[in-house]
Amino acid sequence: MAKASIGIIGGSGLYQIDGIKVIEETTVKTPWGYPSDSIVIAEIGGVRTAFLPRHGRGHVHLPHEINYRANIAALKMIGVDKIIAFSAVGSLKEEIRPLDFVLPSQVIDRTRGRVSTFFGEGIAAHVAFADPFCGSLDDIIVPVAAEAGLKLHTGVTLVCMEGPAFSSRAESQLYRSWGAGVINMSTLPEAKLAREAEMCYSVVCMSTDYDCWKIDEEHVSVEMVVANLNKNAASARNLIKTIVPRAAGIGHCACNEASKYAVITAKERWDKKQAKRLHAILPEYF
Repeated sequence: MAKASIGIIGGSGLYQIDGIKVIEETTVKTPWGYPSDSIVIAEIGGVRTAFLPRHGRGHVHLPHEINYRANIAALKMIGVDKIIAFSAVGSLKEEIRPLDFVLPSQVIDRTRGRVSTFFGEGIAAHVAFADPFCGSLDDIIVPVAAEAGLKLHTGVTLVCMEGPAFSSRAESQLYRSWGAGVINMSTLPEAKLAREAEMCYSVVCMSTDYDCWKIDEEHVSVEMVVANLNKNAASARNLIKTIVPRAAGIGHCACNEASKYAVITAKERWDKKQAKRLHAILPEYF
């Protein structure tokens, strides 16, 4: 039996929401290892929801150290088919002010060396990623943010960088010249893996600073990021309370068959061990 249908990935305190019922805390072992931390299962508006702290409780994992495959696989293995992620971002545009919310529609991958696929090792596949985020989820998030009176920017391109250091000024200006609007370190490969696992995925971003391109502003620092993120935490928790029950009503989505025709390796040539691993997240095909 599925433990949850909606997954929330973000800070460790996101499940501390007034009025929700925490049901259990579970540890999931996946074929790719253990996720960042145990998963809290709570009920929101009658919908079982799984909360996973991306960096672990107490923020112990740097972005490049996160076991993204285990995080996504663990959620899929307990029944989650829709993920709403939350992330702190730096702003690359004047109009996206600190404390504003952003719902990106595109992403540019500037990470290096992160494992970004469940496939390979004897089974080759290529999923479509032209539109990285789920339109069905976005269509729910936008009006909910408006109802909450939040300043939400849409149609924005997100740059996901490697980190853990923040950008140089030259890099920040380069990303601005590309037309990008925000930057973070954790949306990839998270979004790509969710697509391969046939899960709807959207990321709600919370602007904490102007990166380092804006020379008349204080340079980005950990203290600044954490302070502004904490200011937005209450708004994020209120969003979750409203989004979850509405997201549960989404029917079949194109995201839910993203890997259906992605495998190009002839079945008779499949690596048996890899097929067994993939069965954990894509049992319909493996």
